[in-house]
Amino acid sequence: MEQDELLRRVTETLERLEIPYLVTGSVATIYYGEPRFTLDIDIVVDLTQDKARELCSAFSPEDFYVSEESAKRAVRQRSQFNVLHPRSGLKVDLMVSDHSAFDRSRFARGQRLRPTDDYEATFASPEDVILKKLEYYRQGKSEKHLRDIAGILKISGDRVHRTYIEEWADKLGVREIWEGLLGLH
Repeated sequence: MEQDELLRRVTETLERLEIPYLVTGSVATIYYGEPRFTLDIDIVVDLTQDKARELCSAFSPEDFYVSEESAKRAVRQRSQFNVLHPRSGLKVDLMVSDHSAFDRSRFARGQRLRPTDDYEATFASPEDVILKKLEYYRQGKSEKHLRDIAGILKISGDRVHRTYIEEWADKLGVREIWEGLLGLH
């Protein structure tokens, strides 16, 4: 299974089960920015306990590994769990929404995009991808997050709503990182 096939399979399953979601992380970064290698797919989900059981059951144990116990724990703790495709080595990180003001905003701003010609999926906006990357950089200081942001600004810069980023960067405590990235310090 290729990464785009896995993305399609998971997003179609989420849509069939009427579970709100946003493709984010590296896959969104690649869509809005520059290509880079990644083995995982990050998706934020607005998941309930009942839907967690349905979601886990939708993936056949012959092809996938997903733990219903881990999914339900992730819903309770507002954390994450994985859908693994062992034969390909690919995985999907499903991060349960924390229902924060920022999560509500980014779900409201989700964009229907075409990862390939034959299907659509809901992606986080480029601004929200940038904001999460800024948070991840603050937490772990991994330069890959800054490179991803730079790639988005290089490719999609004229479509990026910078005022929105600045407003949320203040609220999320990442304004200094954002300004440093832009060379405003």
